[in-house]
Amino acid sequence: MNQNKSVFSKLKELLMNKQFIIIVYLLLAIISAVKQYNHNTFNNYQIYKYVFLHTVESKNLYAEYPEYLDSNHYGPVFSLFVAPFALFPDAIGTVLWNMASVGILLWGIFSLPIALSQRKIIAWICAHETLTALFSFQFNIALTGFILLSFSYTIKRKEIQSAFFIALGTMIKLYGIVGLAFFFFSKHKIKFILAGLAALIVLFALPMAISSPKFILQTYADWYSSLIHKNDINASLTSFQDISVMGMARRISGNVSLENTPFLLAGIILFALPYTRIKQYKHLAFQLLLLASTLIFTVIFSSGSESPTYIIAFAGVAVWFIVQKKPLSFWTIALFVFAFILTSLSPTDIFPQQVKEFIRLYSLKALPCVLIWLAIIYQMMVEDFTSYSIADNE
Repeated sequence: MNQNKSVFSKLKELLMNKQFIIIVYLLLAIISAVKQYNHNTFNNYQIYKYVFLHTVESKNLYAEYPEYLDSNHYGPVFSLFVAPFALFPDAIGTVLWNMASVGILLWGIFSLPIALSQRKIIAWICAHETLTALFSFQFNIALTGFILLSFSYTIKRKEIQSAFFIALGTMIKLYGIVGLAFFFFSKHKIKFILAGLAALIVLFALPMAISSPKFILQTYADWYSSLIHKNDINASLTSFQDISVMGMARRISGNVSLENTPFLLAGIILFALPYTRIKQYKHLAFQLLLLASTLIFTVIFSSGSESPTYIIAFAGVAVWFIVQKKPLSFWTIALFVFAFILTSLSPTDIFPQQVKEFIRLYSLKALPCVLIWLAIIYQMMVEDFTSYSIADNE
């Protein structure tokens, strides 16, 4: 009995070792990149690489090219972000890209103003969803890190850093703008605004250094057009995208013509309601729940959401789970298990192919996150967070 207890204690100590977590994430990054490269399934990385190459060559970033399938939907500044990886052969660049992505995500997780033990738990909760995104070389892994960093730096009164990560995320992929949700927690709002404007101006112009002002200005117009076009084609009853509230409604009803607007308006109203509780702003638990709400909202109300996008939402699930009072209620545990099984594990071979296809066709991967998001909004509206005890940095 004592021997078993000793083994359990050693295993727990290993799992809660920060260096071990970092090593596991890096191994996931390397193994996934090598596997996909060897199977010649790294199309997303090819798109990323050519954003840099086409910027240097002043070629339209949003046209379709024979070097890869699909088309690019990232902003011009992404050319500089991906440049250090694009300069390497693909066999090396793919590995370095995945390693950098998990590095940024872990930076974001471990920047959170909570106990180190809680940050480690968040990292473990996000690990499988990170792996799903790694197999697709998703930028969303790094974007999740950007959103977490923008939150952490706001809470730590480092508005310049926060504004930079919001601007960088936004100029690469519009999802990054959700970092503005934390603006009301800032103690130096003018500084925050000025830093954000300065970052946007610099990032707007920076790609001109490897191209030309004329080309980059045209590219921003092309980017806008590509996003409009992408949004128009996302709504489909069979695509791998639209894993969202709207997607569930469209696919369950069989009505592909259902508009996004009513869902978005309802979502924005619900999202904004907790801002009316100004006296709760000072409580870390309230702030963390807004972070969780923001991460989940970003995904479940986007028609562009696909399975690997859910690393963003699942980070929100992890933060929500950490905030809950102990002992955990039955409903908290039930919702978390439901999310882990249906959202995180549904793309795996744990589910038979017919079940996986059923989940995909009805966008059911979104369902647990929608329920948790609604629970977060309710909790933020009715709870007094004075009674919540969130351990600060250890």
